[in-house]
Amino acid sequence: MLYYLFKYLEEAFNFPGVFEFITFRAALAIILSLVISFLFGERIIQFLKRLQIGESIRDLGLAGQKEKEGTPTMGGVIIIMATIIPCLLLAKLDNVYILLMILATTWMGIIGFVDDYIKVFKKDKKGLKGRFKILGQVGLGLIVGMTMLMSDEVVVRLPYSVDLEKEYNIVETRDVKEEINDKEVVNLYAYVKEPITNVPFLKDSVLDYAEPFSNRSLVWLIFIPIIIFIVTAVSNAANLTDGIDGLATGVSAIIGATLGILAYVSGNTVAADYLDILYLPGSEELVIFSACFLGACIGFLWFNSYPAQIFMGDTGSLTIGGIIAALAILLRKELLIPILCGIFLVESLSVVMQVSYFKYTKKKYGAGRRIFLMSPLHHHYQKKGLHEAKIVTRFWIVGIMLAVITIITLKVR
Repeated sequence: MLYYLFKYLEEAFNFPGVFEFITFRAALAIILSLVISFLFGERIIQFLKRLQIGESIRDLGLAGQKEKEGTPTMGGVIIIMATIIPCLLLAKLDNVYILLMILATTWMGIIGFVDDYIKVFKKDKKGLKGRFKILGQVGLGLIVGMTMLMSDEVVVRLPYSVDLEKEYNIVETRDVKEEINDKEVVNLYAYVKEPITNVPFLKDSVLDYAEPFSNRSLVWLIFIPIIIFIVTAVSNAANLTDGIDGLATGVSAIIGATLGILAYVSGNTVAADYLDILYLPGSEELVIFSACFLGACIGFLWFNSYPAQIFMGDTGSLTIGGIIAALAILLRKELLIPILCGIFLVESLSVVMQVSYFKYTKKKYGAGRRIFLMSPLHHHYQKKGLHEAKIVTRFWIVGIMLAVITIITLKVR
């Protein structure tokens, strides 16, 4: 909204056009997200305390666990507010990428809120039934996937050729003036609406999801299930990671910052050409959303760091997972998720391995055996006697390393 206000002031009164700069609006978005978190965070905590919305702790034999009893939960509302409000104020609201991210945030936030509401107010520890959670995640995957396949605004720019016209669905072509070796050259580019994505580590290589089909109209048979799987996997992984103070929040902040960098280079013609990645017109607005998300996570971390004054609950964990998945998919960097979201991946795998091995050994030997002292993985280290603040800090360090590797993949090709 502020973007349109300042654009009007610029045109009417020759006001400085700083709002046209992505970097300016991104910096402002981080500051505004932090301010909203700080202003409303304490008030929301006190409000939840008055309503006696506290976390009920199941005794797992972990150090310091019982002290957390009664800590307010459903704090993910702070993250949602601090993400959406600055985005509405600073982003271009006619941008399809922004609209999709606002929808994804709201959609997953509602699912998480309902789950927490059932746990806290209905006193049902199981919360929202698993099939309804999955249904919600599938719904978001469908919306994101179908929009990418059908919207004329979600396009990739590729150098025009006759072969390209035969192979891809071209929305439009444009002549673009470029400076090459100090000479001005006019190149013809095609804007295509196709399910293609960057392949890490390989130069001049893209993955075309429609390649296995002779009829490209059948691409949804493979593309949509993949998108649904990514959304479901990442949102559930974020939920599993949210087990000790500040872990999921800090890791998500690191991921959000990295996705902001990826959004900037994907939406910048010079950077995209230099790095030999797909240029996605309009995706530069996702830098603003990523900045809002980063500020919201850091702002929430102010209250969620050890010892936590509030927990995000499923309202937060499902939402941040959905946001990260949707951002990576829209930026066509979903193949980087195993690296960038490595913490989430390892946490999920530790649960899968533990449960699978326990069932296997119980069937084979009559008594279940464990790989880890406890899963998810952060609880294993708690059982080993490490303080949760040290565990969280080390996980953050690993998260930063994975983020750096993710960014390096842009150049190492």
